[in-house]
Amino acid sequence: MVKRFVLLPGFVALTAVTFIGIAVAAEQLPNLSGTYKCGPDTKACQWSGMTFTVTQKGKALEAKNDKNEMGVGEVTSAISASMGPPWNMLGTIADGGKTIEWTNGTQWKK
Repeated sequence: MVKRFVLLPGFVALTAVTFIGIAVAAEQLPNLSGTYKCGPDTKACQWSGMTFTVTQKGKALEAKNDKNEMGVGEVTSAISASMGPPWNMLGTIADGGKTIEWTNGTQWKK
């Protein structure tokens, strides 16, 4: 009788942790693939590029600007992304992936 009371709470706790882990792992990532225009700061956009084509495979991002510069990055959550060289910036994703606000002060809009 004592074994049932000890094992049951342990089983319930383990099951709950497993389901929480599955829910976190199943977080829906936004689809960032597409063509973006840079704004609103035209000076920053002249440096980084005026248009960007982004392709996405899972979490991995690849971006190419109108200057033929390419960079790789990653979707880090449902609302954030990072981009490596040559831009080295972090971004906040809005409007279901239609807008990315970057830490360099630029904004990419589909």
